[in-house]
Amino acid sequence: MKPYVLSLALGLLVGVIYALFQVRSPAPPVIALVGLLGILLGEQIPPLIKSVIKPDTVATSWLQHQVAPHVFGELPQRAKAEPAAAAAAAAVSTTHKES
Repeated sequence: MKPYVLSLALGLLVGVIYALFQVRSPAPPVIALVGLLGILLGEQIPPLIKSVIKPDTVATSWLQHQVAPHVFGELPQRAKAEPAAAAAAAAVSTTHKES
């Protein structure tokens, strides 16, 4: 989520700079962006209809597995600690507790 917020903040900053210099943005008009959103959401309608007509035997979240990865791209994940690093951190914390 953090990269998305940072991207939005930087976009707003660039927009303010463009406005100060009275330069038009090279970005497509809002109507084009709304059209792209419609395309992304429209691609989700056929799988939704298929799942209603012939549901899978295993109940899964259609929104979680079909829509989110396609519409939002791969969202950033939390970094997983290496097993050796986790063991070292645990050893350090127990050493500090004993002293």
